[in-house]
Amino acid sequence: MGLLWALEPEKPFWRFLKRDVRTPFAVELEVLDGHGPEAGRLLGRAVHERDFLPPGVRREPVRVGRVRATLFLPPGPGSFPGIIDIFGLGGGLLEYRASLLAGHGFATLALAYYDFEDLPKQLDNIHLEYFEEALCYMLQHPQVKGPGIGLLGISLGADICLSMASFLKNVSATVSINGSAFSGNRGIHYKQTRIPPLGHDLRRTKVAFSGLLDIVDIRNDTVGGCENPSMIPIEKAQGPILFIVGQDDHNWRSELYAQVASERLQTHGKEKPQIISYPGTGHYIEPPYFPLCPASFHILLNKPVMWGGQPRPHSRAQVDAWKQILSFFCKHLGGTQKRAFPKL
Repeated sequence: MGLLWALEPEKPFWRFLKRDVRTPFAVELEVLDGHGPEAGRLLGRAVHERDFLPPGVRREPVRVGRVRATLFLPPGPGSFPGIIDIFGLGGGLLEYRASLLAGHGFATLALAYYDFEDLPKQLDNIHLEYFEEALCYMLQHPQVKGPGIGLLGISLGADICLSMASFLKNVSATVSINGSAFSGNRGIHYKQTRIPPLGHDLRRTKVAFSGLLDIVDIRNDTVGGCENPSMIPIEKAQGPILFIVGQDDHNWRSELYAQVASERLQTHGKEKPQIISYPGTGHYIEPPYFPLCPASFHILLNKPVMWGGQPRPHSRAQVDAWKQILSFFCKHLGGTQKRAFPKL
């Protein structure tokens, strides 16, 4: 699989994303005579296709109330355990993780929350009422099996999932991929409750040897540790939480934040959560065999920043994390695992 996970962009600072899951990801492979920069004649050629919409999986656009999303339903009559999938800063609607999860037996809602269709173009504050609408949609869907829903998020999306688990009912299991469990640059609101933002200081930005910006330490210090007022009250979550952590994450210090989250849960009499940390692994932990994105343009800074990770250990982490996520949801949502875990 190294032919795939070792891919690099032709243009610098590009991140590989699959925008349209209805078409396969096609990789053209060529074998050339000789070795080195002066390649000889073409000896062989093949096109390798990787499907993101498994056979029988149904894709249904969702425009209900304010909710803007896409629901992926597994093959068969149902009902199926449900998951809501939320990505981080960047906006729009990304479907590739949800479509793959549906191939493993989960009814999965890929949820947009800004910069998509008639949703707000900018993300000023996070209002959980919108996400509560999406949760209610899933709970009321005839092909989604209750009584609770799973949540999967990465980066800011992970923090939104942790907030949903803390304030909303009927959340059975939550997976945080490189989340922080803090309200970062935006307040988190639900009814009369507001979690103030932790904030950041751009003067803490460092410049790496490569010339890329390193923003890992720009957030304000978490004074008070697990009792900081900007921390999400994850002790209120009804279901278990799995923290997936890249030890070389340069977006923020995910491993430290997971440890603080664990401390908070235990301080409030909860069980110690499962934390799986991966060495040499950066911020964007994707499904198996996605190429590493070591650096790209930050949407707020509009400059290239480093995300961390080394290609080989990062790829191994993605394969294992996918197994762990599927196992976690199977255990806590009652899913059934039918196929080999690492396969997309």
